Amino acid sequence: MTDPDDAHDVDTLDGELVVVGRVTTASNATFVGTVGDVQVVYKPVAGEQPLWDFPDGTLARREVATYRVSQALGWDVVPRTWLRDGPLGPGMVQLWQDADPEQDPVDVVPTTAVPPGWRTVLEGADERGRPVAVVHEDSPALRRMAVLDVLVNNADRKGGHVLPVAGGHRYGVDHGVTFHTEPKLRTVLWGWVGEDLDAQERAGVERVLDGVHGALGDELAALLDGAEVDALVARCERLLASGRFPGPEAASSPVPWPLF
Repeated sequence: MTDPDDAHDVDTLDGELVVVGRVTTASNATFVGTVGDVQVVYKPVAGEQPLWDFPDGTLARREVATYRVSQALGWDVVPRTWLRDGPLGPGMVQLWQDADPEQDPVDVVPTTAVPPGWRTVLEGADERGRPVAVVHEDSPALRRMAVLDVLVNNADRKGGHVLPVAGGHRYGVDHGVTFHTEPKLRTVLWGWVGEDLDAQERAGVERVLDGVHGALGDELAALLDGAEVDALVARCERLLASGRFPGPEAASSPVPWPLF
């Protein structure tokens, strides 16, 4: 597939969207498609399952809003994501990413085999009662993804939502349950709780906060309601004031299930 950044402005990539397959493991209707020679993921609004705690028909907009925050951070955490029409109606479209099957930045391993330098999130037992640990790599890419998740209040950062690509880059995908006004952070990336943000991480949060008062704020106002944008501002300010990765706040489990 051609890299669309070489030939297109993807935000106006409005050729015919052709569906070529379906992701059957996804909880909402998710399709693989093409627009010209560009491979994409397509999630029509009509295929979104109702949720008790999020308004119906808003998940696609939340995915795009997360991409906009990712862009403001400046770290390329989320693949290009935009709204457009498709064969099943309007929805979210995102550039397809080929994950490297040889890399597992989030894993479940025996407690005696945690890779050196990796972070343990929780410990438990497998189906045979053997002690295992949920672990993730300690890398700048995953730290930045964790910062993004704090800002957008991501309620579903599963291990399978971390896509490792060649060269050490990691993309985060599946951001439909984000931007709730109440604490909802559920993630497998809890390995840095209580640790200080580094200078680049603080600078990224400051860029988002500044952006909300300018062009980013205008973009988010078209995707979220006012209270949700205000809650984003509050999370940015709280993170900068503490200067540390926060711990769990939500009343429910801080780790998504399933984990992957």
